[in-house]
Amino acid sequence: MRGISAAALLCLICPTPAAACGLALALLVDISGSVDPREYRTQIDGLAAALRDTTVADALVRQNAAVTLIQWTGSSRQDISVGWTEINSVDALERFAQSVETVERPWSMFATAIGEALTVAETALVTAPTCRRQVIDVSGDGASNEGVEPGPVRDRLVARGVTINALVITGSEPELLPYFERFVIGGYGAFAMQADGYADYPDRIRRKLIRETARALSFQPPAGGARHVAEHNKRSPATR
Repeated sequence: MRGISAAALLCLICPTPAAACGLALALLVDISGSVDPREYRTQIDGLAAALRDTTVADALVRQNAAVTLIQWTGSSRQDISVGWTEINSVDALERFAQSVETVERPWSMFATAIGEALTVAETALVTAPTCRRQVIDVSGDGASNEGVEPGPVRDRLVARGVTINALVITGSEPELLPYFERFVIGGYGAFAMQADGYADYPDRIRRKLIRETARALSFQPPAGGARHVAEHNKRSPATR
């Protein structure tokens, strides 16, 4: 038997290249003044449970996804609460879910600045690992009432190839879904889902993450930039 060459031996001991990242996912949680402590706990616990859902967990690990948590409220009060975490194993996913569960709420009495939240997510995506898809998942229970308008920020993100999806929590503003459809969501495959109050949030965020992480898009992104994105969005109805 011939001996192993020096080059072959080096290949045997060299580290295996990391799998390519398929998804960078920024999770944006509403902590504005309209969210009371019980509703906040429902969001945080519901999100952590949704991340542990077997379908979601499998999809994130298979894609070697990178995930971050951003808590948002009024102008200049947006917090990257859990930085980018590579989900390359079930253990890594569990550590991220635990970080979500134990995160502290930095503010509780301020306004709703969706445009500001999207801007912070935009900055965070610049520092994310290089991934095939970039998705912003924003949950909220009210229209933006402070800071920059969300529409222009949404358009800028879409032009960069980012997809923005929304979970709209109804209650004090029952006709909120059309607002998010018009001014917040955008990009390839963008969609909005509605939770009928905070009690409905845990189930809806689970369904939303399944759709974002596990459902393969049935089309290839067209060339042509924002015009084609806008045309696609017109054909992408919200899921109630």
